[in-house]
Amino acid sequence: MRLLPGASASRLTSPLFSPPRARPRCVPASSSACRAASSSAAGAGDGGARKPWLFVGLGNPGKVYQGTRHNVGFEMIDVIAEAEGIPLSSMQFKAMVGKGRIGDAPIMLAKPQTFMNASGESVGQLVSYFKIPLNQVIVMYDDLDLPFAKLRLLPKGGHGGHNGMRSIINHLKQSRDFPRLRIGIGRPPGKMDPANFVLRPFTKKEQEELDFAFHRGLEAVRIMVLEGFNKSATYVNTSQSSEMLNR
Repeated sequence: MRLLPGASASRLTSPLFSPPRARPRCVPASSSACRAASSSAAGAGDGGARKPWLFVGLGNPGKVYQGTRHNVGFEMIDVIAEAEGIPLSSMQFKAMVGKGRIGDAPIMLAKPQTFMNASGESVGQLVSYFKIPLNQVIVMYDDLDLPFAKLRLLPKGGHGGHNGMRSIINHLKQSRDFPRLRIGIGRPPGKMDPANFVLRPFTKKEQEELDFAFHRGLEAVRIMVLEGFNKSATYVNTSQSSEMLNR
C-alpha cells in the first residue's frame, strides 16, 4: 500500500456505517476534505436513509500481482482507505470491503477478490444487496489508452476492451450508466504483448508519478461525495495537465 498524507472530514455515526477507529489528519492541500460536514453540498439532513457511495478498485488478488500496472485500481482504494481511516476489514460478496464516511456521506470501499476478469460477480452482488444507485457506483481501473499517471473521470461509457469492466457491465444487466475513474498506465513499448505489459511493476520514477495521480484521485473522491460528481469531474479532467506541468 502506498501511504499518502490525508484526512477525512468529521464522521457521523449511523446504523450501517460505524465510524472508523482512528481519526486521520487533514491534508492542507485538500480543501474539500476540510470543509464542515454540515455543508449543504453534502446533502445534510438525509440522515441514515442516504445510500452509500460505492468505490470499487479493480485488480488481481495475491502478492504476485501487487505493484503491477493491472492493480492500480486496488492501490487507489488502498490510498483512500489509509487517508480516510477506513479499514478494509470484512469480506462480503467476494470482495474486501470497508465502510465509513467522508463528511456526513456514507461510503463503501471494495476490492473484488474474484480476479480481474470476473469482477462483475462481486460488484453486481454489492450493488444489488445494498441497493446502491448506479450513479453512486464508481469503478477505478487501469487504462492502456491514457498516458501514464493521467486520470479521466467519466459519468458512463463502455468497457473499452477492459475485461474487468466488461464483466461488471454484464453483471449490471448490460448497464453502462455508472461512473468510472480511469487511471492511465500508458502503452506497452515496442511490440510487447499488452497482457504482459499490464503485469509489469513500476520503476521508481513511475511510482513517484503514480503517487501524485493517487493524491489527485483521493481529492477527486472527496469532492465527489461532498460537492457532487460534476465538480469532481471538472477537477480531474480540466486542470490536471497544467498542474503536472507546473510541478
